[in-house]
Formats: sequence, C-alpha cells, structure tokens
Amino acid sequence: MNEETKRFITEHEQDNVHNLSLQSSHYKNIDIDFAIRQIVGKQKIRSKVPRFYNEKDILYPKQLSLEQSSSETTARYKASLCQGNTLVDLTGGFGVDCCFMAKRFKKAVYVERQEELCELARHNFKVLGENHIEVIHTETIDYLTEMNHAEWVFIDPARRSSAGKKVVFLSDCEPDVTTIISNILEKADNVMIKLSPMMDVTAAVRELPQTKEIHIVAVENECKEILLILGHTTEESMHIHTINFGKNNKSQVFDFNQEKEVNISVSYTSKVGKYLYEPNAAVMKSGAFKLIGNRFGLQKLHINTHLYTSDELTFDFPGRIFEVLSVWENSKKELKMNLLHLPKANLTTRNYPLSVDDLRKKLKIKDGGDSYLFACTLADEKKVIIECRKALK
Repeated sequence: MNEETKRFITEHEQDNVHNLSLQSSHYKNIDIDFAIRQIVGKQKIRSKVPRFYNEKDILYPKQLSLEQSSSETTARYKASLCQGNTLVDLTGGFGVDCCFMAKRFKKAVYVERQEELCELARHNFKVLGENHIEVIHTETIDYLTEMNHAEWVFIDPARRSSAGKKVVFLSDCEPDVTTIISNILEKADNVMIKLSPMMDVTAAVRELPQTKEIHIVAVENECKEILLILGHTTEESMHIHTINFGKNNKSQVFDFNQEKEVNISVSYTSKVGKYLYEPNAAVMKSGAFKLIGNRFGLQKLHINTHLYTSDELTFDFPGRIFEVLSVWENSKKELKMNLLHLPKANLTTRNYPLSVDDLRKKLKIKDGGDSYLFACTLADEKKVIIECRKALK
C-alpha cells in the first residue's frame, strides 16, 4: 500500500463506498478495489474492535471474515477465561480473538486455512506488537496431527454450509468438532469452542459430553455467542454463566448449576404486581426460567410466559425492570379506551397468540416512545396487555 493509497483511505474513510466505486476512473494511481475494502473494514470495525481501528496500518479482509469476527468486548471476555504458557487458535480468521486471548499466554499459535488471512494476520499482529503469535497456514486437521501440547485450544468452527446458509447444529459446522474433539483433548488441557447464539446448546452439549462450563454472552441485550469450555474432568452438574454487557461498562451476571434449574420450583401468579421483570437475552438463552424467579423472590406470570412480577422493587435483577401502570383486558372496548392516550409504544409479545407485527396492526399503534406494552398470558390462561414504563434508567 503506497502513501497515496493511504491518504486516499484516510480522506474517504467516512464516505459512501458505492459512490466511490462509481468514481473509480477519477483515481488513476489508486488501487480502488483494495482501498474500498480497507474503507469498508474501517467503517465496520470502528466501534466493533476499537483497538484495531486505532492502528492506522491494520489491513482488513473480505467482508465475510469481518462479519464473522468477534467484537472487542466479547474477545476480552474470552481472554478473561483462560491463561497459561501456550494457546492454539485452530480457526484464526481475522485474528481478533487470537489477538486478545494471546495476551494471557507466553506463546500463541494462529492456524488458518486461507493464505490471504494468514498474510493479513502476520502483518496485523506485527502492527499490534503481538510478536509472540506464530502464524501457520494449514488445515485444522493437518495441524492437529503435528501439534505439541498446549494448555488451551480455541476453535470457532464456520457456521455456514457449502451453499452459504447458516447452520444450527454443531455437526454441520466446519470443521466438525464432534469428530475431532478427542484428538484435540489428547493435545490440550482445556478447549474453548465458540458457537453461534442460534445454536441448540442442549444438542451441542449432548454431542460434547466433555463440556464443563457454558458461557452465554450478550452485548446490549443481544445474544452474541455461546462458549463451551471442555476439559478432562467431569462435573456432576453443568455450570452455566450468563453475562450481558451494557452501556457505560455496566454488566449483568447470572450464574447457576443446570441441576438446580431442573429441581427448583417457582411461584406462578395471575395478578400483576407493581413491577414487571424481563430477563436479559443471555439469561433467556440459558433457559433458567424457574431459577431466575426463585432467586430474586419473584412470581412468574405463566409457565410459558417468561416475565416476572413483584410488589417490591428488586434492583439487581439481570434484565429490564418496569413499573406497571395498568393491565388491559383483551376486549375491543377496553383496548380502544386505553389506546386513546397512547399514540405510540414499544410493543412486546410473550406467550401470546399474535406476533408483534400483527398486534401492532390490530392496535393501530406506532412504535417508540417511553411507554411499553407487554402482551402475554397469565397463570389462569387470561390474555392481557400490561402497560408500563421503565423503573430504572
């Protein structure tokens, strides 16, 4: 990349790349395709991975590799879970996870099947000062046969089929971890596997009985990834960690043993109290629907309605907390009367016969504002709409 191309990228970093492509004939001394790829990379990575964005000489791969890479928030979380002498990343990709995790190890090995990604990784690790990461261009399976012992192995199998469609089962990913996990554990003390939030966690654990821990990671109430930690020891009960990273470095943590969720009971109610509680995305994905209510002394609205209520405010609940203003009966007359003062609201359905879109059309209400409506089913099977506002900012 020459100086003229560098200046072009810096000057046009915020520009519309489609418009730049149309004007490519105006830039005779610029490799416009390369420059646009770097501009797209900078635009996508600016808030996703600030450490990479802040280094001007970082080079970016094709768009798919960027989309599949972790954010800095989730990469730092993974790094907090492991440390030792040697880390091996068997599916290097753009190298975000490897870069942050490697800081916890004396040596790290980045393995990647795509030669171009390896070239980018060598360049970027040098720019970032991570000179203890060795880059190896080879297939995962081939490297495993020659691999030396490592305290930790990280693997993020590709979650797309040969036709480009997303897959939901671990055995459909590439490489198929279920067929090589025994080989990996022969060479490693611990293994961390990154899964898509769309994955069936129960099915994955069934296929990988060596799993000791499950970590479910959300960012601003959007589930981003599931991490499985595998080792040589077996646990009587699976330990599940959930974390939701919010704004201003605030996070909500909820940890539990899977066995407790199975054996514990929760109180159900048909009466909505002063406060309504909605678990965050990580807790919802974990399936701790009974334990979350029991631990915080809340009543659940229905076995299939994952909303909770109380008359006393519980501040440290891992999710959103609302102050209940009214509960609407599901009749045309009452709905019409209550909607007179509410031109718009944030609408959610939980265990309700209509989708959000269908209910919004029925109510003829716009999206947005400070009011929240939860359409749901209570313990006595009654269908209601709960009007509320946020109790905590």
